[in-house]
Amino acid sequence: MSLRTALIQRASTGGVAENLELIHARIKSAATAGTQLVLLPELHNTVYFCQTETTDCFDLAETIPGPSTDFFAKVATELNIVLVISLFERRSRGLYHNTAVVIESDGSIAGCYRKMHIPDDPGFYEKFYFTEGDLGFQPIQTSVGKLGVLICWDQWFPEAARLMTLAGAELLIYPTAIGWDQNDSQNEQERQLEAWRTVQRGHAIANGLPLIAINRCGTEIATDAKSRIEFWGNSFACGPQGEILAQAGTKDETLLIDLDFDQCEKVRRIWPFLRDRRIDAYADLVKRFRD
Repeated sequence: MSLRTALIQRASTGGVAENLELIHARIKSAATAGTQLVLLPELHNTVYFCQTETTDCFDLAETIPGPSTDFFAKVATELNIVLVISLFERRSRGLYHNTAVVIESDGSIAGCYRKMHIPDDPGFYEKFYFTEGDLGFQPIQTSVGKLGVLICWDQWFPEAARLMTLAGAELLIYPTAIGWDQNDSQNEQERQLEAWRTVQRGHAIANGLPLIAINRCGTEIATDAKSRIEFWGNSFACGPQGEILAQAGTKDETLLIDLDFDQCEKVRRIWPFLRDRRIDAYADLVKRFRD
């Protein structure tokens, strides 16, 4: 089975309406190439507001279903594609999530995933805005396969990828917003980028699955103008042996990839990691630390 997939790497600027218009144009262009699945970066509707802790930014959140899911449902139906989008979810008063939504080709919501691992670092103050996810690591069934959708910081945790795999995911997908601090040296930037690629390729290999990371790009200045993030782009797709199938640069770019799911079966037959797991010996993994 082959699945043509589009990764839309872009820089978010301006307001929501402007971003949605630009995203629609990019999706429409990708669909003309026979794309069946289209993936967008983390929190693509707006600039990355988590650089500062500002209560006014909660006004950017929306319900699911809501305006954005309605908009993308029409796009999915119009183009007969499956869409993975990323939203700032307003679940209730004072309760918000960083949520991925999968839109089926008929416009229905196939499922949601709420980001489980929430960072709190300089320039990435996400704990101020987002409650930890409570939907678990459950793949979302669609007409193009069972999608294991995770979000950004989740991509560093092998447990997340493994649990998605054990639940039957056929593809790991990571909408992402990651970049460099303005004070990072060139060498540090290179180390971080290579670590980011390496850890995710390792997840693909360990689970015998293709993996796709869709990052933002461009430089965004914080609302207080005291800091900025240079989102490094470099969105990529790799196969079940970690082989790079396609990789973007640092600018706006759409990648088209044909994913071969038959390759996963071949790889798992020669590298049967799931068969040889010692599940009887892993009890300590549920502990924070072994003192």
